[in-house]
Amino acid sequence: MSNFKKVSALKTPEAFQEHIDNLGIKLNFCPEARQGENSPLGRKINYKERTIGNRWCILPMEGWDCMSDGTPSNLTARRWMRFAESGAKLLYGCEAAAIMESGRSNPRQLMINENTVVAIATLRNKMVKRHAELYGTAGDLYIGLQITHSGRFSHPHRDEILESRIAYSHPLLDKKFGNDASNVISDMEVENIIQHYVKAAKLAQQAGFDFVDIKHAHGYLGHEFLSAHDRPGKYGGSFENRTRFFREIAEGISKEAPGLDISLRLSLFDWLPFEKNEDGSGKPMEWSGKYPYAFGGDGTGSGIDMTETIEFLKMIQQYGVKMVCTTVGSPYYNPHIQRPAYYPVVDGYESPEDPLTGAARQINAVAEVKKQLPGMLFVGSGYTCLQEWLPNVGEYVVENNMADFIGIGRMVLSYPEICTDHLQGK
Repeated sequence: MSNFKKVSALKTPEAFQEHIDNLGIKLNFCPEARQGENSPLGRKINYKERTIGNRWCILPMEGWDCMSDGTPSNLTARRWMRFAESGAKLLYGCEAAAIMESGRSNPRQLMINENTVVAIATLRNKMVKRHAELYGTAGDLYIGLQITHSGRFSHPHRDEILESRIAYSHPLLDKKFGNDASNVISDMEVENIIQHYVKAAKLAQQAGFDFVDIKHAHGYLGHEFLSAHDRPGKYGGSFENRTRFFREIAEGISKEAPGLDISLRLSLFDWLPFEKNEDGSGKPMEWSGKYPYAFGGDGTGSGIDMTETIEFLKMIQQYGVKMVCTTVGSPYYNPHIQRPAYYPVVDGYESPEDPLTGAARQINAVAEVKKQLPGMLFVGSGYTCLQEWLPNVGEYVVENNMADFIGIGRMVLSYPEICTDHLQGK
């Protein structure tokens, strides 16, 4: 177990600030959280002729609890009701919905197709109704569905059998996950996957969602294309080719589902894959020379250069994208930068750095892209480890235009009223 000082021990603003200073990180916060519209997190924001009622956001997540055919189960419905009950006004994708069988991350992942769309629409409607019952209106609620293909991390038939479909052969991830050239998808298969994305978006619109989140994060297929320097052909190599996957999906959605808002969850930067050290802590996998496979990386494998990230964000605005949900790295190979935490996942490694260092890194990365693209709205992630100080940091971030929304994930399952409690001063 790590010996980092726990946030729960930092009871006063002075103690929290002293710990931040000792770490030598840039992490600002408001000493006292505020209530209602006096809180930056309680303020409305206008977006595409709509009003989103506050700055809390529920991040998209999976429950591994849908039916085998991809329809929502009672457990899925219970989770979605907790999203509705949270008081957050931006629900960013609700669930990671697979666009096709081969792209399911597990055999119980939600899947959107002709056979599941009615059940998904019914669940969305129930969620809106529940939110209106609690808060008087759902007119300021903005709800999306995340559509995805799990790519390298696909387990469509059995949990223990990986059936990877990858954008390119990655020398370290292939070694880590047992992949080889036979897992690389052809251009013809890419085109088929793109058509499934477009079809999924059209069905999401039919189900009543305000937007779709085209997932480009965490090493899944969309994200992997952004670093496909070694892939030959029209989907790899140059920046133009590596972003073609997104462009063709967005073009197809605009044609087949006009009026549907397009967004995406994006890993702003990536690092080398990590593995467990002898002492249980994480260490980067061995690599010599320049590391070209980290989108948003500086070539060292453990540094940040978001030049291409900024270029990509500027490009997607041409396709109507005005809001992006940010994250970094991947939970599969460097979770300490993606999800800073005091305790590792069951099969993971101990964090090699204080989790607040990782939280500050994400917050400052989002602030940088927000500075470069002031007309775009950004959701920040990676706040969980802040615990009691989460609202204080979130208020500072929003008030100082470092992000527009504060995103939270699985904590809302155990504490559904967290956003409302904050805004009511509880």
